[in-house]
Amino acid sequence: MTDPAAVAPEATPPEEHTSRSVYVVVLAVVLAMVLGTLDTLVLGTAMPTIVADIGGADHLSWVITAYALATAVSTPVWGKIGDMYGRKGTFMTAIVIFLAGSMFAGMAQSMDQLIAFRALQGLGGGGLMVGALSVIGTAVPLREQGRYQGFIAAVMGVTMVAGPLVGGFITDNLGWRWCFYVNMPLGLLALVAIAHGLKLPRQRSEARIDYAGVALLTLAITSVVLVTAWGGTEYDWTSGTILGLGALGVAAGVGFYFVEHRVAAPVLPPWLFRNPNFSLITGIGVVLGAVLFTVMTFLPIFMQDGQGFSASRASVLLLPNSAASLLTNMTVGRIITKTGRYKIFITGGAALCTVGVAMLSQLTPGSSLAYLWSATVILGFGTSCLMQTAILVTMQSVEKKDLGVGSATSTLARTIGGSVGISVMGVLYASRLPAGGKGSQGYQDAVAEGTGLVFLVTAGLALLTFLAACLLKEIPLSAGSDEEREPAPATVGPA
Repeated sequence: MTDPAAVAPEATPPEEHTSRSVYVVVLAVVLAMVLGTLDTLVLGTAMPTIVADIGGADHLSWVITAYALATAVSTPVWGKIGDMYGRKGTFMTAIVIFLAGSMFAGMAQSMDQLIAFRALQGLGGGGLMVGALSVIGTAVPLREQGRYQGFIAAVMGVTMVAGPLVGGFITDNLGWRWCFYVNMPLGLLALVAIAHGLKLPRQRSEARIDYAGVALLTLAITSVVLVTAWGGTEYDWTSGTILGLGALGVAAGVGFYFVEHRVAAPVLPPWLFRNPNFSLITGIGVVLGAVLFTVMTFLPIFMQDGQGFSASRASVLLLPNSAASLLTNMTVGRIITKTGRYKIFITGGAALCTVGVAMLSQLTPGSSLAYLWSATVILGFGTSCLMQTAILVTMQSVEKKDLGVGSATSTLARTIGGSVGISVMGVLYASRLPAGGKGSQGYQDAVAEGTGLVFLVTAGLALLTFLAACLLKEIPLSAGSDEEREPAPATVGPA
C-alpha cells in the first residue's frame, strides 16, 4: 500500500554520483552522530562535579530523563517532517536546536535551568540519528550502504569508549561547562559540510502534519518513559501515580492506533508494519536497545563496585570490546556490499550477542581479565554485526519516501527498549544489594550477584533477537534496485 499523501519530489536533473559527495555525506553524518553519543557519555563523568557546583542532587536523575524524554518524543516527528519537507533542511534544523541547547546548558546557573536546557538539547537530539540515517538512505545507493555504515559504526564504537575518558579530562582541566561547549565546533563543522557539500532532491508536500497523532504519541511515550524512570524509585510500582501513568499510556496508545488508520499522512504509517521484515526488525530494535543499554550501564558498575577498578581503568579494560567492534564494522559492511547478503550477519550477531551476555552473567569478583575480555570481545563482534545489519534491513524494508519515518521508528524502538530495559534491570539489581550500601560486608559479592542476574535476564532477551532474526526473509540488496526504491544520488553543491 502506498501513502495517499505521498511526497512528490521536484523534477531535478540527474547528476553524477561521486565519491567526493559520499564522503561529504559520511563526514556530516559521523559528526552529527558523535554529537549525540559523546554528549551523553561525557556528561555521565561530569555529573558529580556539576552537582557540587550548582546543587540540586535531589533532581539529578532528571538531567538524564529530560533529555531521553525529549529525544523519544521528537524522534518520530523529525522523521515525518523530513519525509514531507526535505531531509537536508530538517537535519540541519535539528543540529541547530541541539547546539542551542548545548550552549544554554553550559551557561546554566541552577539544576532547574540545566534540566530545561537538556530538554531543549533532547528535542534537537531526536533529529540527529534520524537525520543521519535518512540522509545516508537518500544519498547512498542501498547496495553501498553497508560499506559506509561500517565506517560510521566503527567511529561510534570508538566514541562510546572514549566518551568517559574525554569527560574526565574536560571536567578536570576545563570545567564541566565545556562538556556542553565542546559540541559547538563539532556541530558547526557538520552544518558547514551539509550546507555546502550535499545536494538532495527538494521535497514539497500538500499534506498536513498529523497533529492528533503527534499529541497522542507524545502522551504515550511520555507515560512510558516516566513509568520506567519513576517506578520503583520516586514512586512504588503499585502507587496511584505509576498506575495512572500506565493507564494513560495505554489509552493514548489505543487512541493513536485508531488515529493513524484514519489520517492521510500519519506520523507513523501503519502500512510500514505490513512488511514482515520491518515489523520483525523493529521488534529486534526494541530488544537490542534493552540489551545495549543494560550492558553499557551494568558492566562498568560490576568492574568498579564488583572488582574494585577505577572508572578510568574500567574504560581502558573495555578497549578489547572496542577493537572487536571496530574490526567487525570495517569488514562486515564491505562483505555485505560485495555479496548483497546480510542475514548470516544478523543471525550470527544475535547468537554471539547471546553468548557474550551469558558469559557476563557468570562473572565474579575473582574472575580473570582473560575471561572478562573474552566475553566483551564476543559481545563486541555480536552487537556490531547486529546493529549494522539491522539498520540495513530497516532501510531496505521501506520505500524511499518513507526513509525518514522508517529511520525514526528504528531509533525510537531502541530508545524505548533501552529506557524500559534499564528501569527493569535496575530493580532486579537493587533487589540483590545489602541495605548498608558500599560499606556493608560482602558488598562486592552482592554486586556480582545483582549484575549476574541482570546479565542472565539480558541474555534471554538477546536470545529473542536471534529467534526473530531467523524469521527474517533475506532479500539480496542487489534485487532492490527498482527506480522507486533506489536512493537518489548525492551531488556536490548547495541545495
